Amino acid sequence: MAVQTVAGNTTSSAPDVDLGPAAALSCRECGERFALGPLFACASCFGPLEVAYDLPTGSPEELRKRIEAGPDNIWRYAPLLPVPADVAEKPNINPGFTKLVKADNLARELGVTGGLYVKDDSGNPTHSFKDRVVAIAVEAARAFGFTTLSCSSTGNLAGAVGAAAARAGLRSCVFIPHDLEQGKVVMAAVYGGELVAIEGSYDDVNRFCSELIGDPLGEGWGFVNVNLRPYYGEGSKTLAYEICEQLGWRLPDQIVIPIASGSQLTKIDKGFQELIKLGLVEDKPYKIFGAQAEGCSPVSAAFKAGHDVVRPQKPNTIAKSLAIGNPADGPYVLDIARRTGGAVEDVTDEQVVDAIKLLARTEGIFGETAGGVTLGVTKKLVEAGVIDPALTTVVLNTGDGLKTLDAVSGTSQATATIKPSLDAFRATGLVAN
Repeated sequence: MAVQTVAGNTTSSAPDVDLGPAAALSCRECGERFALGPLFACASCFGPLEVAYDLPTGSPEELRKRIEAGPDNIWRYAPLLPVPADVAEKPNINPGFTKLVKADNLARELGVTGGLYVKDDSGNPTHSFKDRVVAIAVEAARAFGFTTLSCSSTGNLAGAVGAAAARAGLRSCVFIPHDLEQGKVVMAAVYGGELVAIEGSYDDVNRFCSELIGDPLGEGWGFVNVNLRPYYGEGSKTLAYEICEQLGWRLPDQIVIPIASGSQLTKIDKGFQELIKLGLVEDKPYKIFGAQAEGCSPVSAAFKAGHDVVRPQKPNTIAKSLAIGNPADGPYVLDIARRTGGAVEDVTDEQVVDAIKLLARTEGIFGETAGGVTLGVTKKLVEAGVIDPALTTVVLNTGDGLKTLDAVSGTSQATATIKPSLDAFRATGLVAN
């Protein structure tokens, strides 16, 4: 099929774009292909666009060696990403290659015997997985000549955009809901870019940004999760690549992924499929499970009802980083969960807090509320017999608990307050036997 170029303020493409193996943009619905550019919707059917590649050919062994010889960040996978070959030499925040923690203590608590791992993305530069997607979007912004980096955000993305723009020498202006956690507000503002709070939910913020893109006010702006969304989303594939490499170049049997827009889950599946196609991992079945908070669970509700369409909800949950009531990739999440034999489940805010504390107590990992959602759902599905405890299972922790302290501050306090004397300590009953 021929590659088309669509003209216009937000859809023109520079003729000298260098995004490595990226060959075109392809519509997920009708398959129409378009030239690389700041596009996000198909001009024929309005379906979402994603990056199509000319992937490397040749020996899987040689490609593995090339990857393993690369830097200890996502740029080791540059041959599989929409970035120029010299990306590692450019100013970037260089996220990725975070720890895959073998969680034996947690496994014993949950009764998992087949191997339980936590992919801990709190180790990224701004302490969330969003650094991965923004790093890719920055390269697209450079390629298309944008001078301002922007986004609509529930918090983590705002901080990642601010940091990446500062490092790349770009202006940033990001938009957030007015009631965001204070820690995330500070982390987004500290990088020196503009931070604008919008009265309303994340979905209101996202609609505003879509309007701004079509207005002269947005000229020269690259919105990482709107007009740069096809490139931005590809950053989540690196989670799939790293997990498989860290498992010894093999697929996990089961993986549990939090759902906000749903893009992370769909791109991890895409990453697994690419590794299979390239011969880098054995082609074998794997199950993908999606996790939501009960107070914002439109995908979970659709899955349980057997629907193919996701009905929007008004968010009401402490897991604000997942509080997207109208998730763009919701229908694709449903397809993947059903195709792989997985499921989509939700947990209450109380279960989220319990799971945050469980992860901290057993593995010394302090996850944010999204991590509590993911582990809470994992626990619920293990207890229900939906997740097989005898299989290798990976759980994602996508951010640092220091960003969502309010969620656990009421239940995590000093054990005792005493005078500085041995008698006072002895009186607490805490003295070790």
